[in-house]
Amino acid sequence: MIQINPTAYGLDDQDVVLGGLSPMKKTETLIGQHGIKFDNMFVTSPLCCPSRSSILTGQYVHNHHAKNNSIVGGCSSPGWQQGPREAFCQHVSEKYGLQDILWGKYLNQYGMPSVGGPQHVPPGWDEWLGLVGNSRYYNYTLSANGKPEKHGDTYSTDYLTDILKEHAVSFIKEQSEASPPFFMMVATPACHAPFTPAPQYKENFNSSKAPRTPSFNTAGGPTKHGLIRNTPHPMEESSINSSDTIFRNRWRTLLSVDDLVEQVITALNNGKHLDNTYVIFSSDNGFHLGQFSLPQDKRQLYEFDVRVPFMIRGPGVMVNKTSQSPILSIDIAPTIVELAGGKAPESMDGRSILPLLKTDVKSDQKEENVEWRTDFLVQHYGEGDLKIQGCPKLPPGVSCCWPNCVCEDAWNNTYSCVRSLSETEDMMYCEFADKEAFVELYDVKKDPHQLKNMVKDVSPKFLAAKHSRLVDLVTCSGDSCRKASSESKDVVL
Repeated sequence: MIQINPTAYGLDDQDVVLGGLSPMKKTETLIGQHGIKFDNMFVTSPLCCPSRSSILTGQYVHNHHAKNNSIVGGCSSPGWQQGPREAFCQHVSEKYGLQDILWGKYLNQYGMPSVGGPQHVPPGWDEWLGLVGNSRYYNYTLSANGKPEKHGDTYSTDYLTDILKEHAVSFIKEQSEASPPFFMMVATPACHAPFTPAPQYKENFNSSKAPRTPSFNTAGGPTKHGLIRNTPHPMEESSINSSDTIFRNRWRTLLSVDDLVEQVITALNNGKHLDNTYVIFSSDNGFHLGQFSLPQDKRQLYEFDVRVPFMIRGPGVMVNKTSQSPILSIDIAPTIVELAGGKAPESMDGRSILPLLKTDVKSDQKEENVEWRTDFLVQHYGEGDLKIQGCPKLPPGVSCCWPNCVCEDAWNNTYSCVRSLSETEDMMYCEFADKEAFVELYDVKKDPHQLKNMVKDVSPKFLAAKHSRLVDLVTCSGDSCRKASSESKDVVL
């Protein structure tokens, strides 16, 4: 009997726009060249906990309600534990007989005392090594099937990426032909802050700098939303130096992930599991480093924060192919359910990408003939208390502030966007929930760095069509989210 073992690598804050895949030569060879690489993979929210919740549930944020990285915002909250969290692994393990294993980061607030501590293991997971709290490389606690396991600052026994590698490889070596199939999720801290590289890689990329894209150290100007209009410009030299240092260290942390991927695939191959295993590689959100003068973070609607890598290899998957079909973080859960031989539940807003992968389908079902989405939703709920003066030089309601009064989020950085992508349209339309009812619109094909907000250059009819589609998407659920959309074609430039 052939066993199908979906295995997923979940990275933290890995972009593609700023070259986030560049250090990972072995991963691109072992997964990308042996399978399909998707150039148009997007997250539906550019922030860790909301995006990870979408990956686990197959739902948009407005349906799973984990709006930000705080417990009050739904991250690993009692409401999450009692509701949407159930949809993913329990559906797979109980109905289709897979062992479900998680090694690494789950949700940012997992293991906090007010939500059950490390003793709480989400139902449905058969093996659990969950990181308590947010990404760390040293000095952290793991929940080992509900038992706290503290780690210190010794590389050989504590560097988290390597610890996850050792657990994953050890588990694979224990599997035999008689073992049940498994779903294994390996969720590393890289390349999230605090950006701590392994000692053998701390001198790599010494001459590298954060990419000087056209939006690097650029003023947002009056056509950008309030948060970016208030961002100090030009960047202080110390902020530029910090962005460059962070860029180098992010790449350095990824070298350890590259080693992890290589060793896991080697273990699968040595155990004669590789031909029966789907291997997926992706991230929870992108990242920026100096774009529009923001030194380092995510949370923005622009391509650098919402595009992430996605590669998959496995039985029947086309080899050494690059796909342009737009896929989403909410597509991962239904895809894994179908890889396990099941049918994705109606509660999932995403779609299985299996029709885009296979070589053994009829010619009229191949990727170019599959009816696929032409637009989708991106959401972010900004954090910031209007009663708190977070930075003396800025109005109240900002958060995530760095030196020189550069703030990466705010209450009015709350938006919903329609991102359209097809042969005839490549655009981002966003509405902000602020006092201005601010709107941003970009023709990404002509303006890939999103420098020019063209909202005043298009017809009212076009804007009305985009608004109507956005209303549909922010209220959709299940099947209504999965329906293909019609495109707006009357752009007046």
